[in-house]
Amino acid sequence: MTDKKPSQLCIVTVIGDDQVGIVAKLASVMARADVNILDITQKVFEETFVMTMAVDVAHATVGMDTIKRRLDRLGQQLALKITIQDVNIFKAMHRV
Repeated sequence: MTDKKPSQLCIVTVIGDDQVGIVAKLASVMARADVNILDITQKVFEETFVMTMAVDVAHATVGMDTIKRRLDRLGQQLALKITIQDVNIFKAMHRV
């Protein structure tokens, strides 16, 4: 019998100028870390790209610090603001 790790849900947010390849490049970063993408919501308002992504990091092959560094690097390369937060922190910060 295989032990199944409980989910460790996080929310990734992305904001910046719209450009080709944002979702693909972000998905690639997640895939390389074995992070499972559960849901993606995105919109483009005029020229601004806005996305939220629900991910499960329970089976990630690297730690959260490494994931954050990789997202920061991608954000710098694409001139985007990319953050990742535990889902409970995200909910608490965005409670109405």
